[in-house]
Amino acid sequence: MRYLPLSADDRGQMLAAIGVDSVDDLYRDVPAGGRLTSPIELPGHTGEIEVERALTSMAARNTPAGGAPSFLGGGIYRHFVPAAVDHLIQRGEFLTAYTPYQPEVSQGTLQYLFEFQTQVALLTGCDVANASMYDGATACAEAVIMAGRITKRKKAVVSGALHPHYAAVTATSTEFLGLELVTPNPDLTGEEDLSAMIGGDTACVVVQNPDFFGRVRDLTALADACHAQGALLVVVVTEIVALGLIKSPGEMGADIVAGEGQSLGNALNFGGPTVGLMATRQKFVRQLPGRLVGQTTDVDGQRGFVLTLSTREQHIRRDKATSNICTNSGLCALAFTIHLTMLGEVGLRKMAALNHAGAMRLAERLAGMAGVEVLNESFFNEFTVRLSKPASGVVDALAEKGVFAGVPVSRLLPDAEQLLLVAVTELNSDDDMDRLVNELEEALR
Repeated sequence: MRYLPLSADDRGQMLAAIGVDSVDDLYRDVPAGGRLTSPIELPGHTGEIEVERALTSMAARNTPAGGAPSFLGGGIYRHFVPAAVDHLIQRGEFLTAYTPYQPEVSQGTLQYLFEFQTQVALLTGCDVANASMYDGATACAEAVIMAGRITKRKKAVVSGALHPHYAAVTATSTEFLGLELVTPNPDLTGEEDLSAMIGGDTACVVVQNPDFFGRVRDLTALADACHAQGALLVVVVTEIVALGLIKSPGEMGADIVAGEGQSLGNALNFGGPTVGLMATRQKFVRQLPGRLVGQTTDVDGQRGFVLTLSTREQHIRRDKATSNICTNSGLCALAFTIHLTMLGEVGLRKMAALNHAGAMRLAERLAGMAGVEVLNESFFNEFTVRLSKPASGVVDALAEKGVFAGVPVSRLLPDAEQLLLVAVTELNSDDDMDRLVNELEEALR
C-alpha cells in the first residue's frame, strides 16, 4: 500500500484554490524535454530484506576510492579523517541540531560555530569568517555578489583557471542580478594577465589558488592592481589543506576568500555534502552573507555566544537580506572544526608537508616517463600532466586495472583531451605510486 494522505477531493480543492486544472499544470514552465512521459523503470515495492539485498548487490559493483590506489582530485580530495570526528558528530546533541533560532538555548551550537569561524579566519588570513556556506562553488558565487554590493559595480573578471563548476555556479547565480562576468579562455599556460582586464567598472577579480590546474601563485601584485582601480580581489581555495603550507590569501591582499572545507573532517561521501567557507576584512562585515556568531558575557558575567549578524532572508525581510541561502552546513562545519582542532597548527603544517612531498615524488617519476609531460612549475598536492593519448581513455583503462589515475580535464573542459589532473594526499603510499606508474606505462605504449 502507498501512503497517500490526501484524497482526490483534497487535491481538487487545493488545485482550485491556486487556479489550475491539474497537477501537470504546475510544471508547465518545465520544458517538455525535461519531463517524464512515463514512470521511471524501477522495481515495484518489496520487503526491507529484499531491498537491502538488491541495493547491496548493486553497491558491490562499485569500487570505493579507498578500495584502490586513488589520485582523484579536481576539487574534492581524499584525506585521512580520524575516527574521533565521526564519533563526536554523531552525538545526539550535534547530529540533530539545526539553525539556532533561539540562540540563548543553543550555546553548544553557537560555540562550535564561533570556533569554526575563528579557525577559518586564521587559515585564510582574514579578519572575520561567517558560520559556513553550502559549499565552495556557492560560496564563490556569494563572494562575487557581495563584491557587487560593496563596490556598487556590475562587472566581475573571472580567471580562466577557476574550477569550471565554480564558474558555472557563479554564472547561474548572477545571471538575473545584472552582474556581468568576463572570463578569458581556460588558462593552460599560467600567463593570463587579469590586471589588464580591470577597469573602473570592475567590482572584483576572482582567482583560484592553487588554481584548477594545481598551480600556486603569489597574488600580491594582482591585489595591488585591483585596489588601484577600486576593485576587490576574491580568492577561491578548493583544497583548504594547502593553507597549511602556502601563504594565505589575506596575507596576499585578498578582500574576500571563498573556499571548500571538505578536506578537513569530511569524507568523500559520493561528492557531498561539503562545507563552504567565506572570510573577509572587518570593514566588509556588514555585507557578509549568512550568519556570524559572536562572543559576549551574560548578566552574570559568564561567557556566552550570540548571533551577532543574521542576514539571511529567513531572519529579515527578503529585500534586505544579503543572501537567500537559508541554512548552513552545520554538521560538516563541526566535523571540520573537530578535525582541525585535533591537528592543531603543527599537525596541519605536517599534513600539508606530507601532501606536497608525495606530490613532488610522483611528479618527478611521471616527468621521466615517455608519453607524459608535467605542465606545472609550481603546485601543492595536485598537478596537470599532458599524455600522449586522450586522458579519458587512459583513465578508463587504468580503472579496469584497479587504479584511479586522476581526473581527465576533458570532463570539465572538452577541448583538453590529453590533460590529466593528478592529486596526491597523505593517503597515497609509495606502493600506490608504483601501481600508477607501472599501469600508466602499459597504457601509453
